Amino acid sequence: MVSMNAIKMKLRRLSYKMKHDFLTVENIVLLLAIILCLVCTYQSIVSMSRNWELSERLTAEKRELELLNVEVEAAELENQYYASDEYQELIARKSLDKQMEGENMVVLPENTEAAKNKHQQKKTMAQEKTYSNFEKWMLYLFPSF
Repeated sequence: MVSMNAIKMKLRRLSYKMKHDFLTVENIVLLLAIILCLVCTYQSIVSMSRNWELSERLTAEKRELELLNVEVEAAELENQYYASDEYQELIARKSLDKQMEGENMVVLPENTEAAKNKHQQKKTMAQEKTYSNFEKWMLYLFPSF
């Protein structure tokens, strides 16, 4: 069994070692410097991550704005077309069976499938390139990459 004096002696030695070997001014300053570096690194990573998310959101908003501008332009052109004399004449001919003086109606046969498909263009969907996480970081850090 360990005596009380032996325990006290071990505690005193431990206390002395802590005060003189571990809790020196140099060790405390070094520990604070390490903690400060870790906090700064963490904050930098958080800031870069937030900046990346904001730039992605800004890019998406710009794309949406461009799309809306194109839709507005298309609607304006469509309104101009509906207000034009050509459209008014076309609707009058189509729905009211009106025609100009001296015009004769000609009925043509239905188009065959070969005629319908002759000038049909192939629709290709433009796919956006997908980037890996490393490529995204490289593009974020070095925009000319």
